[in-house]
Parts: sequence; C-alpha cells; structure tokens
Amino acid sequence: MKDPVFDLIEQEKIRQSEGLELIPSENYVSKDVLSAMGTILTNKYSEGYPSFEGIPGWDEAKIAQEILPNYRYYGGQTNIDRIERLAIDRACRLFNADHANVQPHSGANANEAVYYAWCEPGDKILAMSLPAGGHLTHGSPVTRSAKIYHFIDYGVDENGDIDYDELEKKALKEQPKIILIGYSAFMKIPDFERVAKIGAKIPNCLLMADMAHVAGLIAGKAHPNPLDYGFHVMTTTTHKTLRGPRGGLILSRGNVASPLKKPEKTLENIPILIDRAVFPGTQGGPLEHIIAGKAVSFGEALKPEFKTYAKNIVENAKTLAKALKQKGLILQGDGTENHLILVNIKASFNIDGKFYERALDEIGLTLNANALPSDKGGAFRPSGVRLGTPAITTRGFGQKEMQIIADWMKEVALICQKAESEENLKDYSESLAKLRNEVRDLALKFPVPSI
Repeated sequence: MKDPVFDLIEQEKIRQSEGLELIPSENYVSKDVLSAMGTILTNKYSEGYPSFEGIPGWDEAKIAQEILPNYRYYGGQTNIDRIERLAIDRACRLFNADHANVQPHSGANANEAVYYAWCEPGDKILAMSLPAGGHLTHGSPVTRSAKIYHFIDYGVDENGDIDYDELEKKALKEQPKIILIGYSAFMKIPDFERVAKIGAKIPNCLLMADMAHVAGLIAGKAHPNPLDYGFHVMTTTTHKTLRGPRGGLILSRGNVASPLKKPEKTLENIPILIDRAVFPGTQGGPLEHIIAGKAVSFGEALKPEFKTYAKNIVENAKTLAKALKQKGLILQGDGTENHLILVNIKASFNIDGKFYERALDEIGLTLNANALPSDKGGAFRPSGVRLGTPAITTRGFGQKEMQIIADWMKEVALICQKAESEENLKDYSESLAKLRNEVRDLALKFPVPSI
C-alpha cells in the first residue's frame, strides 16, 4: 500500500506549480540540487571535518581525487571528504572568504555557533531588533541564545534604514563582543564600511553579518559583500536567494587550521573557533546529502548566468515595488534596494496582514504577514505583509509579470476591504475563483525548474 505521504507530496507539487511563491525566503532548487539531496549520502555518519590542506584554491578535479588525512570520528569517509572539500572550496570562492563551514543545519544553527565560538554567557551582542526587521535569532527573548547572551538592540530611522547614530552610540557605551548586521525584513543595503569603523573602536569586537536573505545577491555581485569591508564572519542560509538546499553556512576571514587543537581566542583564529563551535560545540553529525546539494548549488552560483539571475531579482523587486505604490499600497522605506518588499497593508486598506495573507492564499499568491517597526505586538495580526522576488525570478518572470502581480494584489486588497473579515470572504468566492484561474494560467506558463 502506498504511503499517503507521497500523495501529499504530489499535492504540494501541484500547489507549487499552479501558484506563485512570493515569500522572499523561499526559492526553487534545480533538478541537480534536488538529485544530490535525495541520495545514499544520507546513510553516512561523518562527525568531524575533512582535511583543510589546500583549501581554498585547489583545482576541482584534484579535490575530487585526492585522499588526505581527515579529522573524522568514523571510517569510510573518502568520498564524503571530497564532497565536503568541494563545497568548502566553492563557498570560499563565491564569497571571497578564507574559510567556510558548510555543516550548519540551518541559519539559526549557524548564528548560534558563532555566538558560542566568540562569547561567554552574559556577553553583550548588539543586533537589530525584531520589530525593526531583525531575526528571531538576533536576540528575541523567546530564543535560547537570548537566555545565554545579553542582546542589546538598535532600530531603523523614519526612512527604514539602520539608525547608524543609535548603533554607534550603543556600541561605544555597551562595548559588545559582537556587532551583528542582519535582518529578515529590511529593504536597504547596509553601510558595512561605517559599521566596520565603529567596530574598530571596540577592543576584540567581532563584526558579524547575517546575510541569509541576500547571500545570493552577494554571490551574484548584485549586493556588497561584508567580508570585503572588514567583517570577520558572515552567516547565511543556503536557500533563499542562493537557491540551494535548506541549510546553513558560515564564512570567515582568518587563520585556517585543524580544529583538533584548541586555539587561542583571537579574531585571527575565528575560523578554527567556529569549526569547534559547530562540532562538537552545537551540532552532531553533518547532513552529508544536504552538503552535497550545497556543493552543487555553489557550483551553479559560480557560473556567469547566476549574476544575471541576481540582477534580475533586484530589478523585479524594484519594478514590483513601484507598481504596488502606483496601486495605492504603502511600502515600508518607500521601496526596496534588494529582493524584499514590506507593505503596510493596515495603512493602505485598513486590513491586517494575516487577513490579507489568507485571502491571497485563496488565489494562489503566497506571502507572509509581517510586523512593522510601528507595531506594538500582535504577531498573528500584524500591520504588514512581506514579499519578494527570488522564486518568481527563478521561474523566469520579468517586469511585465510584476505589473500583473501588483494588479492582483490590489484586487484582493479591495475584496478584503469590502469583506471586512475572513468569514465574509465566502461572499466573494466568485471573484476570488476568477483571480485563482488567472494566477494558475500564468503560473503554468513558467514551470518550476525541479518539477
């Protein structure tokens, strides 16, 4: 008897094929990435690391042949080591890093490993507040890291940009061990150079950038790289704009050596400290089938066409933002400089973000309700919605399609305004069904690459 799980997978394929993914943290992997993830590599335990001799900069053909000593706790690692070394080498070349740890299971794991590598319990970390656009792992009180370390937050100004004056004032006063630039709902390009100058005034201050949302834009040269401005560490997920499997990645500058011997705790040794913090510090066995998928996606991102993709993501986002403004939607920060748009739907149409999210679901447009800096609570009924262009750009959408999406979003907003509540949406089922057919027809003209 067929397991019902596979029927549900088929239904999800239909949903993805017939709808449009506007969540800025989601994307579609290639068939090659999907194939690498679904392999017998999942059968192998590989605690520890491959040798770092010759990394980065080796010829890839040589990496795939060489047998080097490793720092693993199980045998049978020859092929695993080669795959992981390929992933490390490609990541270093993509992001101009001295070292890459490709083992974190997620972006949250990557962030926690960096905190663990550099901080002691109670140490101060300066990061963007969640309401201003930061991430849960940057000090939200509901997280484990917030119970271990002392997070101090900074916010954004009236233009939606980082309040650099506030950041500098708090940094100089509090003398944090880490200054963290990172976000999940922020539409500007950070001034990495200015932050690096602030960090240089604080002894032994680690400059950390969580670029989970824009790593693909950095890899595609459509966004500046914080490592080029004096940052010591960059963490990221490997999906989102980078278009790889779900997972985490830590890139760093400094001394690269065996993690077996505990090094002196210096900024120069941060790559070794991070390796020890990932394993055995915060994780067990790495997911080598996912690391294989990461290696494939990094290889794809090194190709010239990925630069075109990154450029198109930003162009589509700017076009969509402009079209939404023309339709009367009010945007946080008045637009975007990256892939992400934050709409103040409460101010635009006097409806809350969750109501709007669920109505858009009815027609096959998927985005997420999101709090705005002005919100004072109510995470499940926020004033905003968050959307972006990585996934639809992967499917081949261009500026013409951005106009169509803006039209649909305006129509659904007007329906919500008339309905006044989710319960009353049923009275507009005919209008929603018409829009659903239009979304489906357009979506099927742009197939999902891996389906």
